Amino acid sequence: MDPSSILYEDNHLIALNKKSSEIVQGDRTGDATIPDAIKSYLKKKYNKPGNVFCGVIHRLDRPTSGAILFARTSKGLERMNKQFRDKETAKTYWAILENKPPNASGTLRNYLKKNEKQNKSYVTSKDTKGAKEAILHYRLLSSSERYHLVEVELETGRHHQIRTQFSKIGCCIKGDLKYGAKRSNNDGSICLHARKLSFSHPTTKEPVSITAPLPENTFWNLFKSIN
Repeated sequence: MDPSSILYEDNHLIALNKKSSEIVQGDRTGDATIPDAIKSYLKKKYNKPGNVFCGVIHRLDRPTSGAILFARTSKGLERMNKQFRDKETAKTYWAILENKPPNASGTLRNYLKKNEKQNKSYVTSKDTKGAKEAILHYRLLSSSERYHLVEVELETGRHHQIRTQFSKIGCCIKGDLKYGAKRSNNDGSICLHARKLSFSHPTTKEPVSITAPLPENTFWNLFKSIN
């Protein structure tokens, strides 16, 4: 793990700027996970004997980059899980879209259903069994000749929500072949970045806000001037 990717660290929490290639939980690839890397880092830095604790508070899809938070203590994990569950945190994403949204700002409301076998979500009707309401708010930040940068505030946290909802309005995320993008990105990423994460500290209750710098690639570099 690159220590320069650490955005925040104290006795209870550690936050990283996740790369698009990194995984939060083990999958069929057998690749090492971020919690494994964090445990090794903490063990070495603090010369800890035995097992090191690292609790997963929330997740980001593998091809997505950006701010992700982990717990260093069970107390931190329990209290942060409650904050996320009670929607007391704020998550802001930046996404590069292939097509310009119909309005400069707006709200997308849909009902989504996850297909477990495909690991993909679909917009469906409210009456569909297992469908969950998905709500997000967006605003257009900037446009280049071919691409459009939006800021997204999530009101709900559904599986592949941002990817599914923008695909539905014909504004696929750059590189996201699964949801209809024209072509993949060379590094296997999609241009979706968890830009900002705000919450109350689990023990001090002080407000904490973490901002993740943008990835270094051709597409994000188009919008570096507003970084």
